Amino acid sequence: MTAQLPFPRADVENLTREEAARRGALLEVTHYRVEVDLRGAPAPAAVTYPVQTLITFCAAEAGASTFLDHLGASVESLVLNGVELDVASHVGPARILLPELQAQNTAEIRSTSRYSRSGEGLHRFVDPVDDQVYLYTQYEPADSRRVFPVFEQPDLKARFSFSIIGPQAWQLRSNSPAITRAPLETAETTTGDDADAHRLVRVEFAETPRMSSYITALLAGPYHHVEGRYQGGVPGGETREVPLSVLCRASLAEHFDAEALLELTRSGLDFFHAEFAYPYPWGKYDQVLVPEYNLGAMENPGLVTFTEKYVFDTAATDAQYETRANTLMHEMAHMWFGDLVTMHWWDDLWLKESFADYMGSLAVDEATDWETSWISFANGRKAWAYVQDQLPTTHPIVADIEDLEAADQNFDGITYAKGASVLKQLAAYAGREAFREAARRYFTRHAFGNASLGDFLAVLEEVTGANMEDWARAWLQTAGVPVLSAELDESGRVLVREQGIDPATGESVSRPHKIRVGVHLLDPSNDTLVLHAAQEVFVDPAAPNGVTEVPELSVPEGRPRLLLPNEEDLTYAKLSLDAESVAAVLTYPVADPLARATVWAALWSMVRDGELPARRFLTAVQQLGLGIEEIVVVQGLLRQSLTALERYTPAEERAGLQRDLAATLAGELTRRTGGDHQRATARALATLSREEGSQLELLEALLDGSAEDHGISGLAIDEELRWAFLQALAAHGRVSREQLDAELAAKTTARAKIAHRLAAAARPDRRIKQDAFGQALAGTDDAGQELSNDHLTATVEGFTVAGDPETAAVIERHTPAYFEALSDVWERMSQGQATRVVSGLYPGAQDLDPGQEPEQHPLAQRTEAWLQENGDAPAALRRLLIEEHDQLLRGLRAQAAARG
Repeated sequence: MTAQLPFPRADVENLTREEAARRGALLEVTHYRVEVDLRGAPAPAAVTYPVQTLITFCAAEAGASTFLDHLGASVESLVLNGVELDVASHVGPARILLPELQAQNTAEIRSTSRYSRSGEGLHRFVDPVDDQVYLYTQYEPADSRRVFPVFEQPDLKARFSFSIIGPQAWQLRSNSPAITRAPLETAETTTGDDADAHRLVRVEFAETPRMSSYITALLAGPYHHVEGRYQGGVPGGETREVPLSVLCRASLAEHFDAEALLELTRSGLDFFHAEFAYPYPWGKYDQVLVPEYNLGAMENPGLVTFTEKYVFDTAATDAQYETRANTLMHEMAHMWFGDLVTMHWWDDLWLKESFADYMGSLAVDEATDWETSWISFANGRKAWAYVQDQLPTTHPIVADIEDLEAADQNFDGITYAKGASVLKQLAAYAGREAFREAARRYFTRHAFGNASLGDFLAVLEEVTGANMEDWARAWLQTAGVPVLSAELDESGRVLVREQGIDPATGESVSRPHKIRVGVHLLDPSNDTLVLHAAQEVFVDPAAPNGVTEVPELSVPEGRPRLLLPNEEDLTYAKLSLDAESVAAVLTYPVADPLARATVWAALWSMVRDGELPARRFLTAVQQLGLGIEEIVVVQGLLRQSLTALERYTPAEERAGLQRDLAATLAGELTRRTGGDHQRATARALATLSREEGSQLELLEALLDGSAEDHGISGLAIDEELRWAFLQALAAHGRVSREQLDAELAAKTTARAKIAHRLAAAARPDRRIKQDAFGQALAGTDDAGQELSNDHLTATVEGFTVAGDPETAAVIERHTPAYFEALSDVWERMSQGQATRVVSGLYPGAQDLDPGQEPEQHPLAQRTEAWLQENGDAPAALRRLLIEEHDQLLRGLRAQAAARG
């Protein structure tokens, strides 16, 4: 018998794990019927919309009480088991209280919800090209409650029947296919000058299989759509047909490569059917590219949403196309990992995100024509994980998530990229076939249910016959980055050494690794480091002093060489290269693409750790990095170079190094004619030129069409680059507001409006900076209208641009007001919007005075003081400040180390 629950409070928005566990033990939710009325959505002043919800559920204890989660505008009526309850006493700002439950229950709620401008809930966007309205939902981890009353936790799965009322001309979609599409009676329709525009329909969608509320989805608007079909099946099973569709805004249709996306989708379904031997379980497969999206994508079954940045309306590099393919495969993996089998609570978020991150890269590698998937993974995703895992807020892959605020911040580099890296190591450790078979059993056993770490380990142990608890304890339940190094002892033997500290406990941590150790020697015929020999080795965590011998690997003397302790990038570890290897890779290129990406990742870690001065890294990038064939690596090195200048370079060196890099990038523009490398270089030069002004005349020439006078040909100056150059010029006061307005008027697109806002806020004027700062803190524009998520980010970013020391000083004077506003911002804004402000406005790019200790820096002391004075601040807000403080200190320490 379930213990009586305490009567809940209705004003608490932040659901805790303990509350969810109690509610989960009490309830079994059967079905939701939800109708969302969007007939008013096209109106210019639309703010809210009506919703009707009917929920059927069982309670394990008659007479108990519980609550629904709801962050809507209002509740008009509440009926529980046929009895109308008083709204005033049962409905609060965040919850709807349900007392005196029966064994079988029905709750009927008429409510009103708000359209979102933050990308949380039902987001409403007006296309500046044609004034058309587009809507879509985004819920993870807990924003379906912004649309309809719901038991908002992943283990209370149910079946959902949605219906939408909306304009007849619109695409109206949900997770399941439409089963009826009927005109409303004339009396119900909205009247107006254009009768066709106001004709309404009610679309009812088929009941879904059992699923969690956070992956339900709604879509409405005049989306351009292209239909397709998949035919295939699982090994030895029957053929299955899946209706396919891809959608985007109508104004982007001319740029939409729909057939390429449909073909990728077919390839992915073939791959996952073969890999998982469980047929795609969700009927249709719609993929929608939506505006003002907070994420890369979201795995709503049957209705996957993506950022419309993947509609390439300006020139895109091959790396961008590959990233899009990776995202598509990542979300498709979720149809099984996450949607079919779901975690009970957000502690096990990794059970879907780590798997999807790993499977996404694996699918791109094995099911598409790209050959750089694991290079991109090593250079990008793992770099993200290494940064996150060295913060004081790092956590085990299996995290301790006490509440929804913590869950929202746990979509981080640990949960995604570290987890994926560890799964790649697991596939090497246990064997690819064993990993595949374990996944198959996992899906069959837990289909449409919830599972935990123990459930996955159980199938692994069945398949491998090995006890996986020690492996899981070492890799999944401890935090911190392991460090691997390879060295030669006095007799010339190769040794691998492992070190690791769990930042949470301070204890030494050793993990098992199955790796390959490589020896790369200089080939004098082309001055390139080439793989000479490699050996597989098991790094035993119980080895004495953490040292494992590699007995069959020899290193010839007398030639520059690289010892690489993670050949093929099989494991998750920061690499500590010996001095001879560092000297070699800073002088000569590495021939093998994956080894090369692994080495550059190691060099970047050394910069961040203060072991390699930023100036040496920048020199190596300019001499060796810009010539790398794989554009994904080049783009990463350019981003890291800009960060190295901003954060890790002593002030007295920065101006000269900035000018050198700007000159090198300008030279690259002339050296290349078209192509991805030239375009990536132009983007980097534009970003660098926001702060450094030596190439502004070149940017002006590129804008006015006289590029060939500077020896530059083949570079398409499209909308993206035009605005990037204008933003740099605006930061130095070389374009006026009138010029920016004219550029926007000439081509008014969503991209242009965001870029214009950034450029306007970047101008070097005290009043402009003050206005931008005030708008960012308020979350509204100068007319008092709420800023959308993308416009808020543009305002914040524009404010932080300082093209000269005087402007930097103006920005710096806002620091006290920033700290004073933190708690208020967090309380007023949604967590997503507040995070943009808190992290974006933190003035973390600071200089360390000679002889000053990093901890003595005024900003470091001010941040530390705020943390001490606000010990009762929300944990999620404190986490952001702790992380910013740590990143600040890391940069200052690197500056100190660079001075020697």
